[in-house]
Amino acid sequence: MIEWIIIALKIIAIACVFLGMTIVLMMMNAVVKRIRLLTKRKEEIIMSKDQTREGVTFNDIFMFMIAVPLVLLWVGFAGFVIHSGLGNAAVLENIEAYTTLIAILGGPALLIIKDALDVWKQEQAEKTAFYKVKAQAVIDYNDASQKQAQMIETNEQEHEHKKK
Repeated sequence: MIEWIIIALKIIAIACVFLGMTIVLMMMNAVVKRIRLLTKRKEEIIMSKDQTREGVTFNDIFMFMIAVPLVLLWVGFAGFVIHSGLGNAAVLENIEAYTTLIAILGGPALLIIKDALDVWKQEQAEKTAFYKVKAQAVIDYNDASQKQAQMIETNEQEHEHKKK
């Protein structure tokens, strides 16, 4: 009975590792999209000023060389410790060292993930603002269209009334 529970916990641990890595990759994808958007805006500004185009920035290199591997290492190591701890008693004896290492890696990794989530929130706020403007434009258009239709009908009625 206990063997089945351990196997189920191992499967859950492995699934959590893959889920965590998927979430991290999705967040990094959002960061990359945001960087591309900002780079595109910078290029538009630079091109409008007839200046030279800016290439890859330090932040781009930092994200791909340090931030992404750090977050993936943190998630992978945490999943490995959980997976190994379920089947190996030696890991449980040294759990303090493992949790210290996970905490050391986790501090910067969590800050990176927080920044990625902030970028995502900003993108969502921009989308929401765009849809509000778009909805208001539709409302204004419908209002103007209705007023114009009423004005045309009023003019037609006055014209009909003058004929009689």
